[in-house]
Amino acid sequence: MVFKRLLGRGGIPLEIDTVVGSEPARPGGLLTGEVVVRAPERAVEVGSMTLRLTANAPLFHKGDGDGERKGDGFDYVGASGYFSLRKGEERRVPFRHRLKWETPLSEIGGRELKGALLTLHTEVEAEGIKSQTDNDLVRVTGTPLHDAVFEAFAAAGYDCDTSRIVTGTIPRSEYHVYLVQGFLLTSRTDGGDRPGELEVTFRPNAVGSEVFVRRASLRDQYWKDKNPALRCLVAHHDVGRVDFGAEVVRWISEVDGLRDGDGWCPTGTDEDDS
Repeated sequence: MVFKRLLGRGGIPLEIDTVVGSEPARPGGLLTGEVVVRAPERAVEVGSMTLRLTANAPLFHKGDGDGERKGDGFDYVGASGYFSLRKGEERRVPFRHRLKWETPLSEIGGRELKGALLTLHTEVEAEGIKSQTDNDLVRVTGTPLHDAVFEAFAAAGYDCDTSRIVTGTIPRSEYHVYLVQGFLLTSRTDGGDRPGELEVTFRPNAVGSEVFVRRASLRDQYWKDKNPALRCLVAHHDVGRVDFGAEVVRWISEVDGLRDGDGWCPTGTDEDDS
């Protein structure tokens, strides 16, 4: 373990370390771990600890980077209430938190995704301290539905190279996380009449997911500036029952035929501009 040393009023020290479960979590599943707290020199009163899930936050070494960019927070994990530590005492505070269905992915099929950094930021209030630890890496992998869709695209000749997470929403789509993650899929074959790059976006929930497929435009942050998108509905129980290979081939064909004004785009001034 690597502890970060915090100092409160009068130089009262507190050391903390957040340990996230080694296995990747899934959207809709549980994120587990523990916060280890110890008082090396004297008794300390701990007021509260809160864990904040962030995207796009830089990873610092323990004790470095306080006050710098902390990323886009999208979920909170309650870790504990008030407790006291005696001099030399160490306490382990476990946490179990169910992730939101729209939690971004940091890996697919055991492979890290470029452009997707998820971290857990620990906030502690104790003896006048209101400080943070470093950002601890969080691994989130796809649901079986994600995996089935990506495998079908891979079978059709499209590999996922990278992703981009931006703040915003998808027009006319329910959301609980103010982030949108686009996945870049690149064709393994040159030429031909199909798109060389596709952008795929998921809007999952407990039932399934909206899947948006378009010609790639990751460089455009806002939805209204992107290419028109095909909207597809899939369910979690479709995995193993639906031929996603055939579905994806149809999606690619339909995306190739989309033109400006077609597809899932804002249609009025009342739409979200993101």
